[in-house]
Amino acid sequence: MPPRAAEDQGGADWERDLIKAARSKGLLGRSEETYRGWGARFARFLAPRSLSAAEAGDVAAFLPERAVTRRASPATQKQALNAWVFLIQEGLHRQLGNIDFRRASPQRRMPTVLSREECRRLLAELDGTERLMAELAYGAGLRLMELLRLRVHPLDLARGCLVVHGGKGDKDRVRVLPESLRPALERQLARLRPLFEADRAESLPGVWLPEGLAAKDPRAGEKGEWQWVFPSREVRIDPVTGSRRRHPVIDTTFQRILQRAAQAAKIDQRVTPHGLRHRFATHLLESGTDIRTVQALLGHESVETTQIYPHVMEKPGLGVRSPLDAR
Repeated sequence: MPPRAAEDQGGADWERDLIKAARSKGLLGRSEETYRGWGARFARFLAPRSLSAAEAGDVAAFLPERAVTRRASPATQKQALNAWVFLIQEGLHRQLGNIDFRRASPQRRMPTVLSREECRRLLAELDGTERLMAELAYGAGLRLMELLRLRVHPLDLARGCLVVHGGKGDKDRVRVLPESLRPALERQLARLRPLFEADRAESLPGVWLPEGLAAKDPRAGEKGEWQWVFPSREVRIDPVTGSRRRHPVIDTTFQRILQRAAQAAKIDQRVTPHGLRHRFATHLLESGTDIRTVQALLGHESVETTQIYPHVMEKPGLGVRSPLDAR
C-alpha cells in the first residue's frame, strides 16, 4: 500500500519537484513511483552534475546504453523517456528540444496459455478458498491485484457481475461473474462475517482505504462492505501506520499456490495468475466471442493488445473453416 502523501515528499530537490508535478497532474501512485525510479537512475548517470543541468544530449546518451548494452525493450525505453521528459519539463520547467537516440528493436512475445485439459487438471489440485480464487481469476479474467484487492461491495451476485474499482489506469471496469461460482462466493462471504466481527471485537483498525476516501470517511474501513473478499489469515503490521490490521492475501502467496498445483498436476508450462487471464481470453475467442467484446472484458485500451490471443488459440482463426475442409 502506498505511503501517505504528506509523509512522502521525496529527498533530493529534483525528486520533490517531480512529486509536486506528478500529484498536481493527477498521475497514479505507481506512475509516480516509476518516474522517481527512472529519475534516480538518471541522477546517478549524470553525477556529479545536477539533474537541473540535464540536456537533450544527456537523455540521448543514456537511452542507447539501455538498448544496445542491455537489450532494453521498446516499452522500457518509452517508459524511461516519458519519465525523464516529465521530470525535466514538468518538474524542473526546462525544455529539452529534440532527442536523437537509437531505439530498441520492437519485440512481440506470445503469452503462455494453458489448454482446457491443463486448466481442469490445475483446478482439480486446488480446493476451498484457493480454488475459488483461481476459478474467479480464470472465469472473470481478473489481473492478480484486481483479484487480491477485491472488496465485498463490488460483488453483485444478483446481476452476475463485479466491478473492478481503480484497476489498471485507475479506471473502473465491469467484469463478468461466472454463475457457477455464485454458491461458492456466497459461502465465502458468509465465512467473512465471523472474521469481521472478531476484528471489530479486538478494536483493530479497519482495512486499508484509498487516501481520499480515508480522509472523507475514516471509519469506512470498519464497515462490512469495504472488507477484502480474500483476506489474509493473520493480522499483520501495516508498514505505513505501524498498526495491526487485516490485509488481503499476499500476491507471492497465491503465486506459490498455483505453482504447487501445477507441479502436482504435472503441467510442464509456466503457470502464473496472469496465465489464467490469458486462458479466459483465448477460451472466449475459441467459443466464438468477437474480439471487440473480449477487448472490453479485458479492459484493454487498444484492440491491438487483444489481437495477440488469436495467435495462441487451440483453433486459431476465430472459427474460420479451413478451405481444405470446405471442399
